[in-house]
Amino acid sequence: MEKTWGGRFAQETHALVEELTASIDFDRTLYVWDIMGSKAHARMLSSCGVLSVEEAEAIEQGLDGISREIERGDFEFTTRREDIHTHIEHRLIEKIGEPGRKLHTARSRNDQVATDFRLYLRHEIDGIVGLVREFQIALVELAEQYGETPFPGYTHLQRAQPISLGHHFLAYYEMLQRDTARLSECRVRLNVLPLGSAALAGTSYPLDREMVARELGFDSVSSNSLDAVSDRDFVIEFSAHAAILMMHLSRLCEELILWSSTEFGFIEFSDGFCTGSSIMPQKKNPDVAELIRGKVGRVYGNLIGVLTVMKSLPLTYNRDMQEDKEPVFDTIHTLSLALRVLPVMLREMKVKIDHIASSLEDGFMAATEVADYLVGRGVSFRTAHGIVGELVRYCLDTGKTLRTLSLQEYQDIFEGFEHGVFDVVAPLRAVNRKVSMGGTAINNVKQAIQQAKKELNIVQ
Repeated sequence: MEKTWGGRFAQETHALVEELTASIDFDRTLYVWDIMGSKAHARMLSSCGVLSVEEAEAIEQGLDGISREIERGDFEFTTRREDIHTHIEHRLIEKIGEPGRKLHTARSRNDQVATDFRLYLRHEIDGIVGLVREFQIALVELAEQYGETPFPGYTHLQRAQPISLGHHFLAYYEMLQRDTARLSECRVRLNVLPLGSAALAGTSYPLDREMVARELGFDSVSSNSLDAVSDRDFVIEFSAHAAILMMHLSRLCEELILWSSTEFGFIEFSDGFCTGSSIMPQKKNPDVAELIRGKVGRVYGNLIGVLTVMKSLPLTYNRDMQEDKEPVFDTIHTLSLALRVLPVMLREMKVKIDHIASSLEDGFMAATEVADYLVGRGVSFRTAHGIVGELVRYCLDTGKTLRTLSLQEYQDIFEGFEHGVFDVVAPLRAVNRKVSMGGTAINNVKQAIQQAKKELNIVQ
């Protein structure tokens, strides 16, 4: 019998039960971290006198050999051995004999898998934060390139006020800054070592848990053995932060999809990031942006899945918790792929500046500027708002815009208008009037770009 717990049982596990309980098809991903944790555990047992130096060395050499076997594809995986931990221990015993049987002293698969998962997720968070940074660099490049390009800003998907296109890209930079902060905070909270908690109650062996923590790069050790083996808050927290990050990506993708349509015509995607139609020869579909937008649903689902697994679980470990890994693995794959493709797609897209400029002529986006112009001449804002509303209605009735009205037409609505009103209705002038901190004025955008480069440690 190959089960690590087989001594208690007289009957072989039913084949269907082995299929149901096996996690090796997905948790083999953790082999690097399982071996890393086992080597640290063996060295600690040796330093505490539980293992001899020779036994610890044999274990470490055997684990290194197993690592090479897995990397070469020579390692045999089977559902009969349930999980990656059992596979590695079984193979270690085959390779080095009795010392391999001693490795599991003072630990359980409960604290072992909790340690492996934390090591894995810590590594993946570092990778995702790095991908977010690369994405932010692409956004800053676009902000710098189009910082002085007037662009229609929207509310309710209706044209509202002129902004800098660079300012628009920097809005997503700020979202990603918050995402990075959340992921970094999650990393701090997960970076606690559970190994040494054993099954649930701790162990009677004289362990040096701090030694293992130092070797594996953990900031501290868990202070309650029950919580240590049953805690999956770090999984839920990561999944929630990943969902928020994917939501931000979906918002950008939605805008890019709209902008690429004939109705907007603001951008054109590179052919390499689009597909065609099997029936309509003219089609150029923004499939990449659509797929990223769609994949947000599976990341949301993964979060709900993990929350549901943990709902109402009594202390401590329960087999339900085997279901915590596949959702996280899928989220990491989905999120990482989206973060890799988006910066490339953004850098290769064409921004249609002429078409954007023509769109700024319609929609009365300078209406607020005209109202502010009147406020500057002593009119209360609420009164100015009503006057400009009358101007807009007059334009709609006559087919004119705020830029094509004559001064006389302005003065027919309100005699306080002077020729200076034509300065405020020009899009770039309207943009540059938004000088409040965080506003879209070109100088503000330039300062924001410099601040972003500083935050990203981009050499000036």
